[in-house]
Amino acid sequence: MIIRKAVASDVPSMFALVQELAEYEKAPEQVTNTVEMMLEDGFGENPVYHTIVAEVEGEVVGMSLYYYRYSTWKGKRIYLEDLVVNEKMRGQGLGEKLLEATIQAARDTQCTGLMWQVLDWNEPAINFYKKFSARFDGGWLNVHIDF
Repeated sequence: MIIRKAVASDVPSMFALVQELAEYEKAPEQVTNTVEMMLEDGFGENPVYHTIVAEVEGEVVGMSLYYYRYSTWKGKRIYLEDLVVNEKMRGQGLGEKLLEATIQAARDTQCTGLMWQVLDWNEPAINFYKKFSARFDGGWLNVHIDF
């Protein structure tokens, strides 16, 4: 098991993990991103996200995709967009290693913390995050505008 920063050639595997996650979350039709967009957005001239991957036997089987955000109350923070491990590879500690590496990336860049969302029905993920003493906020609604 190797935990490392992603490189451009990892993008097709990363996109496959995104698609697998969308299937798991019962929303595959909502994925409008493409490999080309991910390549440009993460490895182009002005990257907007960072990724740490888990590699086993030369294959990317997990990832933590995050970006920096700014809270007027808390300062610089990491927003963890996706933490996903290939279903066949779950239960082997890859998710823990990826989350630990993301926490370390936040500390290394002087962030005040990190945040993410989890679906309320995703009990395995909720229980996983509880092992890290994650705090679950109530009372907030997700709001977005699509173009």
